[in-house]
Amino acid sequence: MDVVVLGEPLVEFSADHALTEARTFHLSFSGDALNASVAAAAQGARVALVTRVGTDEFGERLIHFADGHGVDSRWMTRGEGSTGAYVIGADPSGERAFVYLRHGSAASRMGPQDVDRSPVATARVVLLSGIAAAISDSCAQAVRHAAAAASGRIVYDPNFRSRLTTAEDAASVLRDVAPHSALVKISCPGDSGPLLGLTDPYEVARACLRLGASAVAVTLGENGVLLAEGGGEPVPIPAFRAELIVDQTGAGDVLAGTACAFLSRGSSPADAIRAGMAASAISLSGRGGTGRQATPQEIENLLRS
Repeated sequence: MDVVVLGEPLVEFSADHALTEARTFHLSFSGDALNASVAAAAQGARVALVTRVGTDEFGERLIHFADGHGVDSRWMTRGEGSTGAYVIGADPSGERAFVYLRHGSAASRMGPQDVDRSPVATARVVLLSGIAAAISDSCAQAVRHAAAAASGRIVYDPNFRSRLTTAEDAASVLRDVAPHSALVKISCPGDSGPLLGLTDPYEVARACLRLGASAVAVTLGENGVLLAEGGGEPVPIPAFRAELIVDQTGAGDVLAGTACAFLSRGSSPADAIRAGMAASAISLSGRGGTGRQATPQEIENLLRS
């Protein structure tokens, strides 16, 4: 496999009104692992998603959804527990409010054995996430085991969610996975503040390098990305202007998945991150984390511009 992603795909119920008022919801499929997998596959990478889904109808639909978007579903095991889901709605300030329905889900039952039965050890790139590590203790063990077992390049996205885990536990996973990582993608201040106690992007980049990461991409929203590699000075990469913004859900996952696809074909971290940023900007014009995927030609055109 070019890219293997470990994590939990989710059923998505989205509404255009506040969750306290919404009556109509749009059904889709998302979750950071699925978003990134679909984004990598859209760039022609051979992608496998390693997870568990329930034996319910939603689990079957998720597998079909992954297959339909070019993601190899052979390691999406059906078993005990329900398929995870989340509900998303607009709050009065115009932001998006999330409610997760994943306690005791099938994916939360993953462990190191799921890594061992998967192509993690032989993949060119393995994408791991703090969200996967946060949903259960056994999943945290699986993330750590995958980082140690992989022979290819590890990309780690801390993706801190305070509703799922504590800052202390998330920081512990970051410290354990960073030394194995070819690239750590960390948001500032969203991830860096709670996990590192730092909000200056240059300090964040240097701190992650000290943890052992080979390269660090500090994402700064509309201000682009600060990229640091090895002993070099961090380099700012400007953001691409989005032509249309419909929904920002999953934009960071699209960046990570696209970057993994480019890394799997030998691109440098700088080139991979720029491609991911281009795909992320294009993804904003769609609804949900998998609603709009950039084509390779669209990314090439944006990079040239």
